[in-house]
Amino acid sequence: MKSTTLIGLLALTLLAHAGLVRAAEMQTKKDIHYTDANVETQALDVYAPTEGSGHPVVVWIHGGGWRAGDKHGVQIKPQAFVDKGLVFVSINYRFVPRVTVKEMTGDVAKAIRYVRDHVEKVGGDSTKLFVAGHSAGAHLAALVCTDGRYLEAEGMSLKDISGCFPVDTAAYDVPAQLASIGPLRSGTYTGAFTKDEATQRDLSPITHVAKDRHIPPFLLLHVADRQDSGERSNKFAEALHATGIEATVVPAEGTNHGTINANLGKPGDKPTEAVFAFIEKHSKLASTP
Repeated sequence: MKSTTLIGLLALTLLAHAGLVRAAEMQTKKDIHYTDANVETQALDVYAPTEGSGHPVVVWIHGGGWRAGDKHGVQIKPQAFVDKGLVFVSINYRFVPRVTVKEMTGDVAKAIRYVRDHVEKVGGDSTKLFVAGHSAGAHLAALVCTDGRYLEAEGMSLKDISGCFPVDTAAYDVPAQLASIGPLRSGTYTGAFTKDEATQRDLSPITHVAKDRHIPPFLLLHVADRQDSGERSNKFAEALHATGIEATVVPAEGTNHGTINANLGKPGDKPTEAVFAFIEKHSKLASTP
């Protein structure tokens, strides 16, 4: 009997190391409205460990070309992040053409403010707040973490963000991206950012990179063989470095725009390992007096 039990425990341990069994219990709170509008497009889902407190918090922004997508499309991320002792929050936001990208980013800031104000109720630490997203969500994450006006409108500042990790966007510099892809592929960008170059620049994260703005550290993930996101990620990192801001670029080998997102949270995935190391490092720094 003891031998059978031992074999069972060993099997469970091996499966857990392989990522096939998740040990952490998770509490889930869905469809929480972060504005008084009481609409699904301004709601969020919370996934958190059932025990403990002081957990770092990740606010996740889905992609969809600034005109589609949903907070439920998080694949394995919630459980993977909770297994690491993190609170994972997935948000919805309004889309173009109903609203502008500026208003959309305002939604993101409102969601971050709501999370900051309420996350301790599920064991989160509001001083260890990370912002992330994929594709269009990666652009919105980078914009809200570089242009301080959005958080300031919600009574916060860039000082309140511990780190940002955008996943595979080429929209760090919208005018440069449009110049590189040509008119046949430009519709997605001009549909979101208009054809006005001043507007495009204002909605480009790279425009707002400057010293003494308290911009948080960045971890930039991109598909290794995707030329535009690789070039834009590296240029953005160079701009951050030039102003003394930490920025690390991680090319994801063997992925495409979809799988780099779907793989996030899988055991052995290099971008995932980089993300968890980034959060651990900057959570410790946030705890230092």
